[in-house]
Amino acid sequence: MPERALVVGLGSSGWAAAVALAERGWAVRAADRSADADAGRLADTGVEVLLGTEEEDLLQDVDVVVKSPGVPGEAPPVATARSRGIPVWSEIELGYRLLPGNPLVGVTGTKGKTTTVRLLGAMFAAAGRDAVLAGNEHTPLSEVALSVEPGTWIVCELSSFQLEDVHELRCDVAVLLNLEPDHLDRHSDFEAYRAAKLRIFERAGAKVVPRGSGLNGIEFSADDPLPTEPSLPGRHNRENAAAATAAARAAGLDDDAIGRALATFEGVPHRLETVANISGVRFVNDSKATNTTAARRAVEAFEAPLRIILGGRGKGERFDGLAASLRGRGSAYLIGETAPEIGVALEDAGVPHLECGDLETAVRAAARDAQDGDIVLLSPACASYDQFRNFEERGEAFRRIVEALS
Repeated sequence: MPERALVVGLGSSGWAAAVALAERGWAVRAADRSADADAGRLADTGVEVLLGTEEEDLLQDVDVVVKSPGVPGEAPPVATARSRGIPVWSEIELGYRLLPGNPLVGVTGTKGKTTTVRLLGAMFAAAGRDAVLAGNEHTPLSEVALSVEPGTWIVCELSSFQLEDVHELRCDVAVLLNLEPDHLDRHSDFEAYRAAKLRIFERAGAKVVPRGSGLNGIEFSADDPLPTEPSLPGRHNRENAAAATAAARAAGLDDDAIGRALATFEGVPHRLETVANISGVRFVNDSKATNTTAARRAVEAFEAPLRIILGGRGKGERFDGLAASLRGRGSAYLIGETAPEIGVALEDAGVPHLECGDLETAVRAAARDAQDGDIVLLSPACASYDQFRNFEERGEAFRRIVEALS
């Protein structure tokens, strides 16, 4: 193993990587291009912290670069490292190399990753088997590696950004949930995005893949018979349940435990989460729907008339398909940077809509227009970064606004 590392990016994954390496006696330099990045107590661990810089001299005396998922591959220290032949690892690759020999379930896909990972965690718990959740929206794998017991299963959520720079990562069970255009503002095109996702299958043991995907492995679909019906709404969640069931069986769990988890799992915040029922109107927080595919699945999950809140920061997608799915389903309330663009698509599809600007205005307008039996649905089809720090903050803001209505 190398002994001198540069960690690029000081989000939660970068922090975890720097601390994990320092605790193992490595010489660690951690850098972030933002001068305002939270370095906190990193210096107390012996890590050399450099903020507000991407200079090439960061690579002096470095054996390996560990890249946080939020750092693009063309960032100067990363691109220069590649040109010099210095290995570049994702934080996931580092975490995997630091594990004390643990069986690993990896889950990737455009949408449904967090729900499926947490559902798998519930299945392991129902079977009385120890499992730790790690990765994208969970504890960084490098942090897990500091304390996990040998032999404990790890269920790891893997984004395309985390899979870009894996080399030795081997999943005992690798799951691909689905594959739709996403993050085209980061990846050069869909083929690059797809290639990053499919790296989960390199060196994998069992491969769990969507039926009809053209990939080889254990197939699943939303129509599969299950030990019991899942408690979560929507055909896409039944598909998540089928994927989790296939993966759990591949990991050796029995159907009794799988069935108990399916029946009792209540879902994940910000994903088709009912936050209130007010005067016969149901308010649903689906803030995690950050692309059009996710928003269309939310629309398909309900039969009641919708008052849907759309908009935010776009990801390079078109909105005409989403607009067509809303024809005859209700009306839309638009927020954020993409409101004019979405408005054009809705106009062409004949969907009533109102540009509201911000979330509170949209929620109040939708609540005013809603009738008994309607659903006010926050399923933005866009990222949140124009008005919020992340989708969680957007979802919590929706919750507070709705609570104020009641």
